[in-house]
Amino acid sequence: MFKANRLALAIAAASLSASVFAAPAGTVATVNGVAIPQAKSDAFVNDLAQRGQKDSPELRAKIKDELIKNEVVYQEAIKKGMDKNPEAMAQLDMLKQRVVIGAFINQYVKANPITDAELRKEYDKIKVNFGGKEYKARHILVATEAEAQAIIADLKKGKKFDELAKAKSMDKGSGSQGGDLGWANPKNFVPEFGGALEKLPKGKISDPVKTQYGFHVIKLDDVREAKGPSYEEVKPQLEQQVQGQRIQKMVDDLVKTAKIQ
Repeated sequence: MFKANRLALAIAAASLSASVFAAPAGTVATVNGVAIPQAKSDAFVNDLAQRGQKDSPELRAKIKDELIKNEVVYQEAIKKGMDKNPEAMAQLDMLKQRVVIGAFINQYVKANPITDAELRKEYDKIKVNFGGKEYKARHILVATEAEAQAIIADLKKGKKFDELAKAKSMDKGSGSQGGDLGWANPKNFVPEFGGALEKLPKGKISDPVKTQYGFHVIKLDDVREAKGPSYEEVKPQLEQQVQGQRIQKMVDDLVKTAKIQ
């Protein structure tokens, strides 16, 4: 009977202790009487979740421990008067400004959603640039015309273009790929290179082409009608672009109406 009573008393004491030291509802913990709100922990969890971390009791325990440490050090810093330090106050003011501006921008974006019609209108503007032809070419870049002529002579003797590109091209990026430049619009290259590419018959090799980079020996592998990205493929970029333009206009309008001396 005595042992049973002792056990009951122990359980009761443990329950009382848990109720006394448990953090109040809506808080993670209290440090020297100061409550750390649950919202602060949730904000940390959400931030880490956006970076790929999975919410778990272990993660929340680590965050709680970090928040407690931060609060302890913060309280000590306040005791030492660091909240009155001019440099700290200036940094705090800048941080507050960034946070408030960020919240304002987020609210503006939510209040001014971009319609699908607006995005399609932007897509139609850039769609006109999708026409024309794309060229799949290779090149070997060397320093002198004599070197370029020597490479052309080697090609006529039957040496492989990709092997010469790997061995001799100064353009190491394409050279490691046998000189392959992939599919591209001639306008993406410097004018001399693009112009020579457009005139080159498929499967043929150019005479030396001089540009600001040196001398190129170009081989045209194939030509096709250009096919631009679909609306769905570029929609995220368009949305970001339009939203950025809107925000910039809003800021410019605020500056125009502000009294600045």
